[in-house]
Amino acid sequence: MNFHVLTLFPDLIEMGCRTSILGRAMENGYISVTATNIRDFAENKHGRVDDYPYGGGAGLVMQPGPIERAYQAVREKIPGSHRVIYLTPQGKVFSQSMAEELAREPDLVLLCGHYEGVDERILERIVTDNVSIGDYVLTGGELPAMVLIDAVSRMVEGVLHNQDSAEIESFHDNLLEYPQYTRPEVYEGMRVPEVLLSGHHANIERWRREQSLERTLRWRPDLLEKAELTGEDREYLAKKGLQVE
Repeated sequence: MNFHVLTLFPDLIEMGCRTSILGRAMENGYISVTATNIRDFAENKHGRVDDYPYGGGAGLVMQPGPIERAYQAVREKIPGSHRVIYLTPQGKVFSQSMAEELAREPDLVLLCGHYEGVDERILERIVTDNVSIGDYVLTGGELPAMVLIDAVSRMVEGVLHNQDSAEIESFHDNLLEYPQYTRPEVYEGMRVPEVLLSGHHANIERWRREQSLERTLRWRPDLLEKAELTGEDREYLAKKGLQVE
């Protein structure tokens, strides 16, 4: 899995991706993250890649030319078709299902905007997907790009030591993850639930499923509309006073 990031701040991308799980995944060759500095493709001695917006307004807008030249340089290294993702608050909200979908792509190009945005013409020319990580505004697209890289990389085989971790954690089946416990058995008078100490795997799995249902009902009831529920799940939710279509 190869991530190609077009950015004004390549050091931010590279430093952010070279630690912890992502760093090990890069070292082991499961993923690669390459940051291309858009400023290197400016055609002026000052490396300027922005200008004032036509029609007036505050701030500066990134020019199309440097972005296109940076993209073409990256494109030459990518065989076949690929998706170009622009990180923007105006895009489709990023989700676990989107991460799973994108993880099936061999190459992803991520465009990070800055200042007051990017000239619309380059977006029309090269971008295939507009993606948002939430309804708020950041100073640039680098942090959203790293969020996307992290979430997608976890879906790539070999990145996690235990691949099941990617399958059963939060948002699997559109349910939140069940609570987790470790040693000591008693902490400040608070005990680990007895069922987890029982060794009865079927009971443990059912308890975990019920806890996921309860957490989703309490914190993210909107997810239940899309959740993959069994008849047993529906009966449990009905006992809690919720009927799910």
